[in-house]
Amino acid sequence: MTAASTSPAPARTPPVTSRLPRVGTTIFTVMSALAQECQAVNLGQGFPDFDGDARLMAAVKAALDAGHNQYPPMAGVPRLREAIAAKIHALYGQYYDPGSEITITAGATQALLTAVLALVHPGDEVIVLEPCYDSYEPAIELAGATPVRVPLTPGSFRPDFDRLAAALGPRTRALIVNTPHNPSGTVWSAAEMQRLAELLRPTDVLLIADEVYEHMVFDGAAHQSVARHPELAARSVLVSSFGKTFHVTGWKVAYAAAPAALSAEFRKVHQFNVFTVNTPMQHGLAAYLEDPQPYLGLPDFYQRKRDLFRTGLAATALRALACEGTYFQCVDYRGVPGPAAQLNEAAFCHWLTREVGVAAIPLSAFYADGRDQGIVRLCFAKRDETLQSALQRLSRHLATT
Repeated sequence: MTAASTSPAPARTPPVTSRLPRVGTTIFTVMSALAQECQAVNLGQGFPDFDGDARLMAAVKAALDAGHNQYPPMAGVPRLREAIAAKIHALYGQYYDPGSEITITAGATQALLTAVLALVHPGDEVIVLEPCYDSYEPAIELAGATPVRVPLTPGSFRPDFDRLAAALGPRTRALIVNTPHNPSGTVWSAAEMQRLAELLRPTDVLLIADEVYEHMVFDGAAHQSVARHPELAARSVLVSSFGKTFHVTGWKVAYAAAPAALSAEFRKVHQFNVFTVNTPMQHGLAAYLEDPQPYLGLPDFYQRKRDLFRTGLAATALRALACEGTYFQCVDYRGVPGPAAQLNEAAFCHWLTREVGVAAIPLSAFYADGRDQGIVRLCFAKRDETLQSALQRLSRHLATT
């Protein structure tokens, strides 16, 4: 018998049926890679290109030096949960018990997934308002539920309550609301939140409130957290993000606040998908939250960047849409001279990156059907020098005629 005949068969990986067959490489990864390849100014992905406060870094270092390096409690460091409870109560009037109603999470995406897995069951329906953040629908599908897509009003991206009411049905388990809204920058008003409360009042529908941009609301407006509205707070999981608020997105630390009954179910899932969250970061954040000024000053900080960016865009053929909050600016490119105006959004973003040297994200990426409206999203959470560099390139190539 020859050696070849006794060799084992090649190792075989068993076939796998995907739980998320429609999910591939995200547009954010694609555009960031293209930006790097073309040495473009990357205004695509939503993260700052500047550092967080040195005082926050010092607080984390102090926590490391103090030996806070082992597992914290599953729900989070008590001092941090107490600081969050105090912050929410001071800003919005709603009190959450730190012991039973606030949970520290490994970023907002984990909080959103955990909320869906904990509260949604196979066969349920969950309403999402499009355009929406790309993690919502995969979370719903992983729970065995069906996403029901309700478009926000085209152009203004305000909620369409008639369409929302029509989408509510006997299988509706939850609704995901995001304000301030990524990608459009729209901020819900108090009247709209009241209308939402009235719509949900006769139902048992739960609300998952994505409020990660809560401290980026401009022109003197107030963020309408569900925590401002007791009727909504009673049925909501509120999610917010320290990464977004304190310019440290890579830390992936966020929190979920919810009534005790909802938090109890949330924690059942949380303890088995991450168990707990980075200990020294939690202690550092707890110390840093003693001074509210860093987050109270955030609206002015980002409004100045928004205004700088919008002023520069006015010298281009890109039409800036309203931006009431977040650090995103959507622009309509259909007035751009030449054939680029006729490209679909994804193709325009590729052209903009390669030919102009500025990377953006197509709004179509935030719709399940990839609908095209001639709109792309730009991020202004960048150093002023970065924004000026991008604006110079845009004005050079896309100047108004």
